[in-house]
Amino acid sequence: MTIENLSSNRSFGGWHKQYRHQSESINCEMRFAIYLPPQTALGEKVPALYWLSGLTCTDENFMQKAGAQQFAARLGMALVAPDTSPRGDAVADDEGYDLGQGAGFYVNATEAPWSRHYHMYDYVLDELPKLVESLFPVSGERALAGHSMGGHGALVLALRNPERYRSVSAFSPIANPVNCPWGRKAFTAYLGGDTAGWEEYDASVLMRQATAKVPALVDQGEADDFLAEQLKPEMLEAAAAASDYPLQLRRREGYDHSYYFIASFIDEHLRFHARHLGL
Repeated sequence: MTIENLSSNRSFGGWHKQYRHQSESINCEMRFAIYLPPQTALGEKVPALYWLSGLTCTDENFMQKAGAQQFAARLGMALVAPDTSPRGDAVADDEGYDLGQGAGFYVNATEAPWSRHYHMYDYVLDELPKLVESLFPVSGERALAGHSMGGHGALVLALRNPERYRSVSAFSPIANPVNCPWGRKAFTAYLGGDTAGWEEYDASVLMRQATAKVPALVDQGEADDFLAEQLKPEMLEAAAAASDYPLQLRRREGYDHSYYFIASFIDEHLRFHARHLGL
């Protein structure tokens, strides 16, 4: 597979690198970023935390704003951040910020014109880890985290594939997309009108039904403008109670939906994952 290095930056004794490659599952060029901690310079394979970003974001938002590299360097953990959707002139798009490019929702689209490229679920689950683990000193021990739309994606991927991940965490996830405007708009476009099929991508529905369980941590800001209409953490709490799911959901007074919130608690999330990754 051809992979092109776009940038390299020294960071906390390790390296932040950005790459572009041709994706088979997405059917276009995709970009991702990886932080390799200093332990990899000694030939040591390290576990990886895959971070899924939210609406309008790229791979750059988390890597530039969260301040995670310093903690990953201490823990010996790689960070991998894919883009949030396919990109390019040939890729379907929409005028709204919450559909199309920058808004892949981590689903496998079944409806035209989205189904040609929008297979972010397969990309994050299979293609990207295979690529990363074949080219970099990264082991097959994986954790997932994300923010907002990416928090939704992280929870769904972990809930549907508990054997693939040691832990999952999220900031301000879209917890019940079948019952919020963002989710209903995206799922109608990408998955069609059969709402029963939407539930395969709803963390609250999946958590209520879960038997195999991945330790989960969620932080939600109480001053989040999207809290009541779009995020619905109470639905995730109810689902966890119904299935006795190992979910820790913390409500943070005064915090909003921004990366100021993420940067405030990202160290706790990385330490949470480190424990489950055996670091």
